[in-house]
Amino acid sequence: MTFHALTLTLRSEPGVIDRYKAEHRAVWPAVILGLRRIGITKERIFLKGHRLFLYFEAVDGFDVARDFGKLNSDADCRRWDELMRSLQKPVPEAAPKDWWSEMELVFDLDWWQ
Repeated sequence: MTFHALTLTLRSEPGVIDRYKAEHRAVWPAVILGLRRIGITKERIFLKGHRLFLYFEAVDGFDVARDFGKLNSDADCRRWDELMRSLQKPVPEAAPKDWWSEMELVFDLDWWQ
């Protein structure tokens, strides 16, 4: 099992935060199935202001760049991604090719056990 932390920003237009929350309260079943199909076993998204923090756990060998792209093979997942991207933008620190940006682990309580 591996874990990953990524960050992204929501657009600042009025209503975007409420829309993003509403869409995730009614996430499409195909998206849930797609996430599980590509190996994600647990996922949580946190919000502060317009900044999103995504934490997820996945099967060993999961590769963010390779495996998230597999979701686009499903038409519903691709439409969900397009909808979400209309509400999001990369963080200023993102590499040119990144949408979600991976975060660096700097502390883990388990290191001290």
